[in-house]
Amino acid sequence: MVHVVSAEAGRSLHERAVAGDEVAFEALVGPLVEPGIRLAYSMLGDRTEAEDAVQEAVTRAWRKLGQLRAGMPVRPWFLAIVVNQCRNIRRTRWFRFVRTSDNFRFDRGVEPGVERIDLARALARLSETDRQALFLYFYLDLPVDEVGVALGISAAAAKGRIYRACHRLRPDLAEEDL
Repeated sequence: MVHVVSAEAGRSLHERAVAGDEVAFEALVGPLVEPGIRLAYSMLGDRTEAEDAVQEAVTRAWRKLGQLRAGMPVRPWFLAIVVNQCRNIRRTRWFRFVRTSDNFRFDRGVEPGVERIDLARALARLSETDRQALFLYFYLDLPVDEVGVALGISAAAAKGRIYRACHRLRPDLAEEDL
């Protein structure tokens, strides 16, 4: 009995995706769509905008798949595309207009005189770069080196950014003495 092994069987998922195999591309990027939406939402604050940003990031990933070197992890590469797409959206005139006219308040529903720790408010006081680092590290549970790749900085810089962001959060999260 002769076993015939196709050329496809010996190729990696990455190689097949680069060659134009849509099923292989879906297997590579598909599991990253939901984390990408969560990341985009953390940056944009709007679910629809986040979904649109990730959809565009998937399209860009397909076009730029040849830039993904063999052996390079796909997750930080794709999340970096998502981050860049969100930055592009935030730069548009329309997005800035919509965000500045938004009257969102963090303290809705809080009774007067009631003190509480408000993580959303504390995070909103941080810079966008600090929020991105914290989100990637704590919420998406990426290792520090992958946080660095996603943000386009070194692993040491990512570690420092996470550390400094945590220290900036600390005063806002300390319960006030009554």
